[in-house]
Amino acid sequence: MGFETEFNSVCKFKSAQELYELLEYGRGKMVKSGFRVYPTGQKVIAYTPENEAIAVVRIVASIAEINFQGEEVTQVEMELVRKLTEEEARVQTALADELFFGERR
Repeated sequence: MGFETEFNSVCKFKSAQELYELLEYGRGKMVKSGFRVYPTGQKVIAYTPENEAIAVVRIVASIAEINFQGEEVTQVEMELVRKLTEEEARVQTALADELFFGERR
């Protein structure tokens, strides 16, 4: 058991439904497996399940717990700051691919 630290600039959605709710309503949450530390109050780049940059979000809350099934999970609540422009999304996607999501050497 231990906490895993997330990248300070990355908030990657694994569920298209969670991302849709954030973009549609301006607020949303995602659930990640394991105990993770998200920087509450910080603005980060949100990525689609396909690793494409899409928006700037602010982390509102990060709650790590053991659910009723005995699994370690972290719930992250966030609010939409703004969607990225096409150019911003292209650049951020390319950088994230190189820094975070691309092939590890």
